[in-house]
Amino acid sequence: MKGVILAAGKGERLDPLNSRRPKHILPIGGSPLIFHTIRAMQGAGINEIIIVVHHMGDQIASCLGDGSSFSVGINYVDQGRPGGTGDALRAAAPLIGSEDFLLVYGDLAFKPSSLAEMVSFWKSGKREAVIAAVRLPDASEYGAIESSSGRLLRIMEKSCLPEPGLVNAGMYVLPGHMLKYLEATPLSERGEYELTTTINIAAEDGMVFSVYELKDGGWVDVGRPWNVLEANRLLLDELVRGRSIDGTVEEGVQIRGDAVIERGATVLSGTYVEGPVWISSGCRVGPNCYLRPYTYLAQGVRVGNACEIKGSVVMERTHIGHLSYIGDSVLGMDCNIGAGTITANLRFDERNVRASMKGKMVDTGHRKLGAFLGDGVKTGINVSIYPGVKIGHSSWIGPHASVQRDIPPETMVISRAEFETRPRR
Repeated sequence: MKGVILAAGKGERLDPLNSRRPKHILPIGGSPLIFHTIRAMQGAGINEIIIVVHHMGDQIASCLGDGSSFSVGINYVDQGRPGGTGDALRAAAPLIGSEDFLLVYGDLAFKPSSLAEMVSFWKSGKREAVIAAVRLPDASEYGAIESSSGRLLRIMEKSCLPEPGLVNAGMYVLPGHMLKYLEATPLSERGEYELTTTINIAAEDGMVFSVYELKDGGWVDVGRPWNVLEANRLLLDELVRGRSIDGTVEEGVQIRGDAVIERGATVLSGTYVEGPVWISSGCRVGPNCYLRPYTYLAQGVRVGNACEIKGSVVMERTHIGHLSYIGDSVLGMDCNIGAGTITANLRFDERNVRASMKGKMVDTGHRKLGAFLGDGVKTGINVSIYPGVKIGHSSWIGPHASVQRDIPPETMVISRAEFETRPRR
């Protein structure tokens, strides 16, 4: 069996986090997101993986190489254009041939054991094809699964009504002869070839798709900025069990709960770590900091004196100045956070935080949610950033500013309410 990962999409809804690299290699839960999928495939017994790329595909290939570091072989195929999931699978078809294959969307986070369990389910029942499904409290944003006695009848279009249901999880075990149905797949209303349409055509033609429901709902579609935090939480729960302390931890540091501190990381005296927490190589934390549960510091992050970080993802080489608070936020790489910067994570009325998405304000479903900063953002001293605010890459926020709405990329905020475009140099 071969593995196929679809990683060609741009993921526009993840802005501003993916402005300089594809969403599939954003660091989440200890490593780039796609690493988790490759390791799960390897754990399911797959040693040959095909990755379909397009948007910033060279970065994905550079990050993963030939797969030898994962004990698998990786081949890449460029989709050539943004043509939908069915079109992406068509691009991979020559490399798949007639073999059975395990197909996974490349922007998912899930329990590492899920793929092995799904393949075992396929093998044990000698099933023709398997589609994974997950039960969600709000199924309106995904293709709903209609089934009978564990057999797929069809994948339905997204509903506008927010209600519980079983949805397509974007993980499949498929036979090679499934590929013939790609040629019969029409363009969707969005002008793309959808894999879900292909599956419906195959099911109508008599192919049996067994529905495999993922256990305990351990699944996140990383499509929006706050999904990065949800995925990080899921993965840290799975991967940080016990303590793995290989870095330098000074006397006077207290660690409560599970934690990973990689070799080359330094945690200075007076710091209190409450796990699960992941501190990567090259990080320097403290003195006198408080790292709260579900904090992940990627490589080379520096956290200054007396900072508090709660449930946040801080990407590579970002510096957080002393006396700052980062709560339930995602900070891109190479940011410089001035002393006393505060990311507010709770509305004054304690309602769910709302955030802008393609010009519309949406309910994130989170009562506590902070800010989302693109790569290279700089803040001056004593900056306050409101819940759900997004700041575009390379923007500068001047001292004492109160940021209450989204900031475009490469913008300078020079006072509490005045904006001007920073001149390029």
